Amino acid sequence: MTPDLWRGRRVFLTGHTGFKGAWLTHWLKRAGATVTGFALNPPTKPNLYEEATIGAGIESVIADIRDLAAVERAMTAANPEVVLHLAAQPIVRASYDDPVGTYSTNVMGTVHLLDAVRRCPAVRVVVVVTSDKCYENREWLWPYRENEPMGGKDPYSNSKACAELVTAAYRSSFFQSGNAPRVATARAGNIVGGGDWAQDRLVPDLIRAFSSGSPAQIRNPAAIRPWQFVLDALNGYLVLAEALWSGTAEAGAWNFGPNEGDAHSVEWIADRLLGAWGNDAAWTRDSEAHVPEAVTLKLDSTRSRALLGWRPRVPLETAVDWLVEFYGGLLGGSSAAALMDQQIERFEGSQ
Repeated sequence: MTPDLWRGRRVFLTGHTGFKGAWLTHWLKRAGATVTGFALNPPTKPNLYEEATIGAGIESVIADIRDLAAVERAMTAANPEVVLHLAAQPIVRASYDDPVGTYSTNVMGTVHLLDAVRRCPAVRVVVVVTSDKCYENREWLWPYRENEPMGGKDPYSNSKACAELVTAAYRSSFFQSGNAPRVATARAGNIVGGGDWAQDRLVPDLIRAFSSGSPAQIRNPAAIRPWQFVLDALNGYLVLAEALWSGTAEAGAWNFGPNEGDAHSVEWIADRLLGAWGNDAAWTRDSEAHVPEAVTLKLDSTRSRALLGWRPRVPLETAVDWLVEFYGGLLGGSSAAALMDQQIERFEGSQ
């Protein structure tokens, strides 16, 4: 992120009440952007949006991305120059419980967002955030590149593949003229960071168990994921938006995954976090039957490294330490916003 490029920039950010959205809103506010957030109420109690008073200093619209009229009203009022679309149903297991809601949010929500953009002439850049799980996962050992086929065997993953196809269709159909917005998609890995309290995500589940003094239950210890620190992924979205603004990036799909060495197993993450947390923390394998999930998934980010100059800055070992610092700080009475500021400043200083 180049803070000077965001000062005074009008940004329409969907999903600002979620974990990643809260971090991104806070970072943009620090850079001096004028942010309009559009999202449902925070999905958990507690949540980072409220803990860090993210809504202060922005225009926050609490509404449903599935409501086209609401999206259009909010975008017209904001008249943004940059649109960052993070609103989603983000949990794989939840997509089995509510596939219709997952598709409605992740697919039609993207349609609504892009259709509203068509009627907002101020917009110059759109970044639609999808997922590493949008690929047709063949359980390969090598990482997936941007030109691999879309797929997804569960409703969440498949809905993100559909969002990619929707974005590509809108780009080809409506955003080809010289003055049209430049529209791209961003695919990051499994995001970890302080302030995530979602259900059925590994790190929040571990933190809840460790904080309560009970053993955490792990579903798939051997599953390998492209883990990465939240600011690394968000920095990818912002670097892409900056390059689209300047015309140096192609309007297409971009991967922002971790270093290949950070594609670790669930067991590795659990053990590393357990060791850093201390205080007799423990985990056990959950023996109950669960919905199927991919075993191996990696991202190839060669293109974004070579053409955007982006790279991950926080190794996974360090990210785990920052996680413990954040949650431990909260338990010790520190301000969530102050903890975010500390880690953003440290991240920005790591260039």
